[in-house]
Amino acid sequence: MIICTGARKIVALFIVVCSLCFNFYQSKAQNTKPKFKVIAFYTGREDKAHISFMHEANKWFPAMGKKYNFTYDSTKNWNDMTPELLSKYQVVIFLDTRPDEPAQRAAFEQYMKKGGGWMGFHFSAFALTPSAYPQNWDWYHNEFLGSGQYKSNTWHPTSAILRVEDAKHPVTKGLPVTFKASPNEWYRWENDLRTNPNIKILLSIDSTSFPLGTGPKQSEIWHSGYYPVVWTNKNYRMVYFNMGHNDMDYDGGTNKELSQTFGNEVQDKLIMNTLLWLGTGKK
Repeated sequence: MIICTGARKIVALFIVVCSLCFNFYQSKAQNTKPKFKVIAFYTGREDKAHISFMHEANKWFPAMGKKYNFTYDSTKNWNDMTPELLSKYQVVIFLDTRPDEPAQRAAFEQYMKKGGGWMGFHFSAFALTPSAYPQNWDWYHNEFLGSGQYKSNTWHPTSAILRVEDAKHPVTKGLPVTFKASPNEWYRWENDLRTNPNIKILLSIDSTSFPLGTGPKQSEIWHSGYYPVVWTNKNYRMVYFNMGHNDMDYDGGTNKELSQTFGNEVQDKLIMNTLLWLGTGKK
């Protein structure tokens, strides 16, 4: 009788321990469920500076995913841009170019109009007619981005002092009023974004940056003007960054990478603020 009672106690204790273990691992599994999912599209050809940034981004974002608990996938197959695939992700990133096929464009526009999140870098906003990337997508360049065509750029890639235009926005929360960005080729656009009521400019180039660029062409050195570099469209969950062009040793002929986009503490915070805002609606 004593042996039987002891055995029952052991069995009961075993059941309790198993239950506790099960609840622990179930809770742990729930806590490690990704907060959101990200997919990045890229082309990765022609300009070595854009390719350098693409490789850098495809290492940096997965590392951030482990830290902030989100998944990051990437693909160079733009045909993957279908309503079915996009519906599985909360955020889409364009690392360099944009979709060119009508079906791809339609899928992306539908995704954004249904509340999807988007982050675009540097060349993803480029359009110039005539060029290999003509302005033949009015919704994207004029309505969504609001910038229209590319007009000019600085050269060589250099750091700029950026000014926060809206300190209350989740994207800029916790950033200093001004900070030094990583070296970049800065773009000027056809449209004045300040006149577009749908566009909220978040950061621009501060006047202390001038002269910006080293030439050799005088048109590649900016001495004055207003240049937005990060903005959002109030009608969509999106943010565009002008950053994404690393400095390369083109002049020396080595094509060596001379700078990186990531690794700048404040700029990294800006990008992560944006991604967490787009992915979860929270900072």
